Amino acid sequence: MALKVKALSLVLAGILAGCASIPQDILQLSPESLEERQLQTRRFETEDEAKLLSASATLLQDLGFTITKSVTSLGVITASKDRSAVEAGQVALAVLLSILAQQNVPYDETQKMRVSVVTQPLGDGKSTAVRVTFQRIVWNTHKQISRREQLSDPEIYQEFFSKLSKAVFLEAHQL
Repeated sequence: MALKVKALSLVLAGILAGCASIPQDILQLSPESLEERQLQTRRFETEDEAKLLSASATLLQDLGFTITKSVTSLGVITASKDRSAVEAGQVALAVLLSILAQQNVPYDETQKMRVSVVTQPLGDGKSTAVRVTFQRIVWNTHKQISRREQLSDPEIYQEFFSKLSKAVFLEAHQL
């Protein structure tokens, strides 16, 4: 009897869950995501995706990144680099807490910076959009991931696109 009640309850719950409607705005982009996309994307007055990708790869290597994947036919480059994530204030706080709590308190130790570059020809046939995203993963002294985040500092993107513009110019003029 109890088994029949549980089975009936489970079926009833499934039916009720199936009646739930999908929110109207489920596929609407938020204003923040549109702002982020504008920050991450620039238009270049060239239809030559290969040159844009080549200039992007060269720039990333100049910035210390290692190219992890490059698919020219799809207009995609991914790269990464490892850096220290140690901050003096965080270490001092961890030491103080370790003394007070008599436990080893972790602090951020290493980080992997990841970047993705995607190119897409625009409808006018004369220009190409380049979108770049930067992320980082931070590990603490216990080798646990303490943070995983997308970087949204406008300066990072402005600097990248400024250097990419120069690299595209130099590559176009073979300087």
